[in-house]
Amino acid sequence: MTVSAREADVEKKWWVVDAEGQTLGRLASQIAHILRGKHKPLFTPHVDCGDFVIVVNADKVQIAQRRAEQKVYIHHTGFPGGQRIRPYKQMLQNNPEEIIEIAVRRMIPRNRLGKRIMTKLRVYTSGDHPHSAQKPEALELKYK
Repeated sequence: MTVSAREADVEKKWWVVDAEGQTLGRLASQIAHILRGKHKPLFTPHVDCGDFVIVVNADKVQIAQRRAEQKVYIHHTGFPGGQRIRPYKQMLQNNPEEIIEIAVRRMIPRNRLGKRIMTKLRVYTSGDHPHSAQKPEALELKYK
């Protein structure tokens, strides 16, 4: 018999991830895995089973040198001529938190559940965070 988790059955933990020296894509895929709850044996696709993730040192995330020069973030406002293009290097200077948020958001489902999952991600540029009351544990990532 297959067990389907309920929202009340899920125990949510808080994790801290240090992005310093990590590759952007590998970091984002592992964060998305934790946010979604796929690391738990009680994972159910239609229930929010994931944990909270705090990312620190977002401005020190790494990407290949040549890729950093070529990568652009494209957004369209929906109006004629509304295409907005932001280069990676400009994003890294102005708001590096958004780089990790975008990478993770594109790896989770694009529906109501995905929007709820994204509220459990906190990204900070500095090495400290205001969530010490939740007693977050340090998360060792598998890949660098």
